[in-house]
Amino acid sequence: MTERDVHRLGHVALVLGGDSAEREISLRGGQAVAAALERLGVQFSVVDGPRRLLEQIAAGHFDRVFNLLHGRGGEDGALQGALRLYGVPVTGSGVLGSALTMDKVQTKRVWSACGLPTPAWRVMSGAEDSAAVDSAAVDSAVEAMVQALGLPLFVKPAREGSSIGMSRVTVADELGPALERARMHDDCVLVEQLIRGREFTAAVLGEQVLPLIELRTGREFYDYEAKYESGDTQYLCPCELPEPLAAELARLCLRAFEVVGASGWGRVDFMLDENDQPWLLEVNTTPGMTEKSLMPMAARAAGIEFEELVWRILNRCRND
Repeated sequence: MTERDVHRLGHVALVLGGDSAEREISLRGGQAVAAALERLGVQFSVVDGPRRLLEQIAAGHFDRVFNLLHGRGGEDGALQGALRLYGVPVTGSGVLGSALTMDKVQTKRVWSACGLPTPAWRVMSGAEDSAAVDSAAVDSAVEAMVQALGLPLFVKPAREGSSIGMSRVTVADELGPALERARMHDDCVLVEQLIRGREFTAAVLGEQVLPLIELRTGREFYDYEAKYESGDTQYLCPCELPEPLAAELARLCLRAFEVVGASGWGRVDFMLDENDQPWLLEVNTTPGMTEKSLMPMAARAAGIEFEELVWRILNRCRND
C-alpha cells in the first residue's frame, strides 16, 4: 500500500469495550487490531465505548470508525444510526443489517420468509412471562414448547452473542431453569430445536466467503468457555467437506448474509445434519478478532494475514 492510501483514511477511531456482556472479548480483539493499525501506519485513536465515541465524533475528531464493539449499543444498529447522522463511515453492516441480525428471532423470521433453512423455534417474551405468573401456567408453556419442538433444545437470549446465557436442554425439567437463565440477559428468549450434526461457520469478507471452519468441542456445545477459554476445542480450517458441498454451503451462507442486510464483513453460523442438510443459526456482524477468533483463522486459510484483514475491513467503511 502507498502513503496516499493510509492518509486517505484520515483519523480513525478504534472503538471497543463498552458495557455489554461481551466487553472483555472486545478488549482482547482490540489489542490485536490496534497493533495491526500501528503496523499499517494508520492514524488512529482507541476509544472505549459508544458514548465516549459519539462525544468525540460530535467534536469533529474522527473521519471514520473501526467498530469492534460486540453486543448491544455497538452491534445492534444504534451506533450505526448515530454515525450516519454525523456522516462518519463505520466498518461492517449498516443500520438495518446490524439491528436485524442482533435479534436472532427476527433473523430467523426473514430466513424462513426467504425459504432458507433454519431450525424450528418458539419465542418466550417478557409479556408472556408476566402473564404467566403462577407455576401451573409456566409449566403449561414449557410443556407446549417441548411438544412442539421435541428434545433436545437450545435456549438463547434473542439479542446476545458469544453464547452468553445459552443452555442446552435435554429433559423437560431443564427448560424452566434455562429460560430463567436466558431472561437474565434478555426478556425475549429463543427456544430452538437442536440439530444433531456438525457445527460450522462461514466468514464473509465483502462478497467473498472465506474457507469454511468446522468446530469440534468436547463440551455439550460451543459455549463461551469453548470459544475463549478451553484448550481442547478443535478447528478444522479448511473443513473436511467435499469441494462441491463446501461451495454450495458457501453460496447459501452468502445469501443468508445478504438477505438480512448484512455487509462488509461478518460470520454465518450453521449446522450440517447427518443427511448433509444445512441449518442456519445466526449472523455475527462484528466477529471477534482475538487470538482464538474464527474470522482471522478463515482469512489465514485464504492467504490473508491479520494485518491485511484489518486493512480490508477498514477500507469497506460505509455510511448507511
